[in-house]
Amino acid sequence: MGLTVEVRVGRKRTIVIPKAIAEALGIDEGSKLKLTVENGKIILEPIPDAIQLSLRGDKLGKVSFEDLEAGSIEIQKRYIN
Repeated sequence: MGLTVEVRVGRKRTIVIPKAIAEALGIDEGSKLKLTVENGKIILEPIPDAIQLSLRGDKLGKVSFEDLEAGSIEIQKRYIN
């Protein structure tokens, strides 16, 4: 990625993720991050939620609305009968 910035540790050891980095990684308020310590470094990785994955993630397959509805009806029948 090649984007590097210097940040300062604040009260209670907090850091602020600069806007350019947050935008580049799709990090918004409420986003979850995985924090790892490795070889004396802190690694922060975004943990995508289902909505982020559906909007930004790789598409693995294509499902039509009709297929989705048919599957839903089959599952509902299990509870009705």
